[in-house]
Amino acid sequence: MTARAAPRPLGTVTRGTTNPNRLRRMDRWIAATHGAELRRATDPVAVDLGYGAAPWTAVELLSRLREEAPHARVVGVEIEPARVAAAKPYERDGLVFRHGGFEIPVAERPLLIRAANVLRQYDEAEVAAVWARLCARLAPTGLLVEGTCDEIGRRHVWVALGPEGPRTVTFAARLGSLERPSDLAERLPKALIHRNVPGEPVHAFLRDFDRAWAAAAPYASYGARQRWIRAVRDLTAHWPVADGPGRWRQGEVTVAWEALAPRG
Repeated sequence: MTARAAPRPLGTVTRGTTNPNRLRRMDRWIAATHGAELRRATDPVAVDLGYGAAPWTAVELLSRLREEAPHARVVGVEIEPARVAAAKPYERDGLVFRHGGFEIPVAERPLLIRAANVLRQYDEAEVAAVWARLCARLAPTGLLVEGTCDEIGRRHVWVALGPEGPRTVTFAARLGSLERPSDLAERLPKALIHRNVPGEPVHAFLRDFDRAWAAAAPYASYGARQRWIRAVRDLTAHWPVADGPGRWRQGEVTVAWEALAPRG
């Protein structure tokens, strides 16, 4: 009797582009908003899905999560076997690398799945099914963070999802590099990037954000951070902003998913 071949991982190979500190803004937000769940868990497991050609993002995720939850473990998952082999020398206590894809090849239900710059190459119509598959693998209090950033981590947009589905959208930027908030449109995740057109909520949100940014121009003399805070504060009059000044000071703003979800 011949041995049965291992199931083929679900998904396709990404370009694999990665740089050290590329995901620091996303990681900082995860630690701040999901750290309590990680601390409460006896054996908190996080998955860095599609970490790319180099293991830096998984190594950094472990370091950042352990500042909040010293017992956190990270599993780096890649669909390209050569990338897994190249990452193996970086394994250490709390960090392993495995061959796999959207099936998430870990025995546990993770408290966190981070999928950064993974769905960019997929069709918009495929996103909902991928989200559903990943959310089904989460622990009951788990979180999926899926989104996109630029090559050196200056601009991010990500969606946070629980087992029930999408919850929020977060926009984050290095404010000194930002001319206007709508510059973040090029980093919208796949579920939203083709919806940045008139008639869609995300387009209206970015339009209003640009207007609030323009109105806050007098605050620029106090720095880009103060201008951002003022612009976001004005946004709260019309949009369900889900965080507060403590996060705004980091160059972030988080909005309820329902307000930005695609129409139709």
